[in-house]
Amino acid sequence: MIKQVYLDNNATTPMDSQVFSAMKPFFMEKFGNPASRHSYGWSAKEAVEKSRKIISTEIHAKSRSIIFTSGATESINLAIKGLCQSQKYQRKHIITQVTEHRAVLDTCAAMENKGVDITYVEVEKDGRVDPQKVCDAIRDDTILVAIMHANNEIGVIHPIGDIGEICRENNILFLVDGAQTFAKIPINVKEMNIDFMTGTAHKIYGPKGIGFLYINYEKCPDLHPQIHGGGHERGLRSGTLPVPQIVGFGKAVELCIVNREAENRKQKKLRDNLIDKVTGSLPNTLINGSLDHRLPNNINFTFPTTDGDSLLIKLEHIAVSSGSACTSAKLEPSYVLQALGHNKELAKASIRIGLGRFTCEDDICYAAEEIIKAIK
Repeated sequence: MIKQVYLDNNATTPMDSQVFSAMKPFFMEKFGNPASRHSYGWSAKEAVEKSRKIISTEIHAKSRSIIFTSGATESINLAIKGLCQSQKYQRKHIITQVTEHRAVLDTCAAMENKGVDITYVEVEKDGRVDPQKVCDAIRDDTILVAIMHANNEIGVIHPIGDIGEICRENNILFLVDGAQTFAKIPINVKEMNIDFMTGTAHKIYGPKGIGFLYINYEKCPDLHPQIHGGGHERGLRSGTLPVPQIVGFGKAVELCIVNREAENRKQKKLRDNLIDKVTGSLPNTLINGSLDHRLPNNINFTFPTTDGDSLLIKLEHIAVSSGSACTSAKLEPSYVLQALGHNKELAKASIRIGLGRFTCEDDICYAAEEIIKAIK
């Protein structure tokens, strides 16, 4: 049997068996609608609020500030569109940056078509945003700054605390896409001056189809809802709540909190081992993005003079990607790598590797062998 190794954990993660076990009773036994006023509904509502509390505590927020959504993409749409469409806010200028996830870039583009001005800040050569460039882009009509916590392709962690302070000093709302960092590294929305934050369960060994939006109601009490009907989730996201997914989300966060430090140490060690093996045999290999400010589980390699079109085909026994899972189906060179200065050929000759909870040393050795063999 041919060995297959999964190394695309920045795209999605396998569900932890303990998460699945926590969810099971809410499919068949505790199946009530949390909006129903009877014992089944009360039991479901209690489970929902328990998970809401777990998530809010993890980011040092109040439970009422967490709105459940279908995932980070919907949360981003709710925050950006809801803000732009609100009658309370007349300022119509947003600052973001060129390597944001497509959920932010495409939503901003949609708002641009509605008359909102968007400024796209360039990143430095290491992939990070310079806070001063954000500061320089601020105008009198700036309403929002949207900067991701960590990049989904190159794993680079942006200086969110510094940017948050700039936003606070200028009375501008701050949106942070935390899909790659939530529950993996410590986050304090108060200390980092974050007003909106998104997260999703399927990046942390939980179920797909469930995410959240954190809202700082003290600074932003009025968002325009994007889904109407029933007034669920404080009137911002109508629809019957998916209780099993929410329960699984809460359990996934609990497991991450317990295992976080040990997992981060393990993944960094495995990642560095992979870097040493690959660059030792292929010295022309480029590593994209800062290594000093980076998620411990991510590495992004570029192999100069390699035919990018056939690279992933050659790597058929290891699951890696050429870019974001949300854009790789288009078979286009990574816009993130092009923003770092790569031409299209170099961007195509690149792979993203994402280690996870279940990655082991044997997986790394096998992946290194496959990569080296394919490139040679």
